[in-house]
This record gives sequence, structure tokens and C-alpha cells, in this order.
Amino acid sequence: MTLYDTINDEIKRAMLAKDRIRLETLRGIKKEMLEAKTAKGAPAELTEEAIIAILQRMIKQRKDSAEIYTSSGRDELAENEVEQLNVIREFLPKQLSEEELELEITKVITETGATSMKEMGKVMGIATKTLAGKAEGRAISAMVKKLLS
Repeated sequence: MTLYDTINDEIKRAMLAKDRIRLETLRGIKKEMLEAKTAKGAPAELTEEAIIAILQRMIKQRKDSAEIYTSSGRDELAENEVEQLNVIREFLPKQLSEEELELEITKVITETGATSMKEMGKVMGIATKTLAGKAEGRAISAMVKKLLS
């Protein structure tokens, strides 16, 4: 079963359970996937990697919104964003721990032969492709900086 099918099934479950926030979030995910599918020049079928990229972008948007709402004193709106963020996370692969992330990035650094911060771009390019969906870009970047410094 593809991720797209799983999300459609979860929409039906959320409707039956009358879970408003979950239903709203799942419909938002489906909308983003349909938009990506029908975009000009898009492939006929979305790959799992493309769906994961969409989910990661949605998580980043929710995090940013929650931070803005919290700093503005709108805690009820921030709470809603966090709840949506948690629903979206359910569909991503298991996130790497800091130790696992360090191990994976060390492998990439060894493969590329990078020894200084000047080669960070080369390492980041490979690391972000390799770890897509398993770690956030900020975490990857921070770890690469730490290991190359």
C-alpha cells in the first residue's frame, strides 16, 4: 500500500471517528499531494520520496507557524499547529537519533573525503539525499558543521 493510499484510508477513519484536527490535517496532506501531481511538468505518479518531501515541507511550515503564534501570545493557535504537526509526522519514516545521524554523516564525509568546511556543500548534497525523510535539514546541517569543524 502506497503512502497516498494510506492517507486516503486514514481520512476515512478520521471521518468515522469525527476527529476534526486529524481530518483537517489529512485533507491538507492530500491537497498538497494532488497539487504536486497536477503541477506543470509533474510526473503522472508521485514517488514516495516526493510525498516525503511534501510532508517535510508541511512539518516545517507548522513548526514556523507554531513559533510565530507562541511569540505572539496565541497559544491556542500554536497548539493547533503542533497537533497537526504530530499527525503529519506519523507518515514520515522513523527519524534518526543524534547518534545515528552522526554515524550516517560520518560515512558521507568519509565517502566524499571532505576535510574542511569548504567542502560542506558537497557533503550536504549527498547527506540530504541519503537522509531524506529520516532527518531534518537543520539537524543534518548542524551535524555536518560539527563534524567538519
